[in-house]
Amino acid sequence: MPERNDDAYWKANIRLVLSLLAVWFIVSFGAGILLVEVLDNIRMGGFKFGFWMAQQGSIFVFIVLIFVYINRMDKLDERYRRSGSDREDSMQ
Repeated sequence: MPERNDDAYWKANIRLVLSLLAVWFIVSFGAGILLVEVLDNIRMGGFKFGFWMAQQGSIFVFIVLIFVYINRMDKLDERYRRSGSDREDSMQ
């Protein structure tokens, strides 16, 4: 039974990581490269928005995604009852 629980945990973990990477890819590649000409029509702080997204926006999105990952992993760990002490016990 614990093996089945571990499989579900890792599937949920990988699904979370892949979905967050997909968001980051869409923002960084889409807004920074594909849609840069469209976004350049918008100004932000004196800079073209497409340029800003390519230089700063994707980094800010990445930082936000880190905090989203932390929050979602805490909930996932709680759901599957994986506290820090449980992991340390299983490693020994």
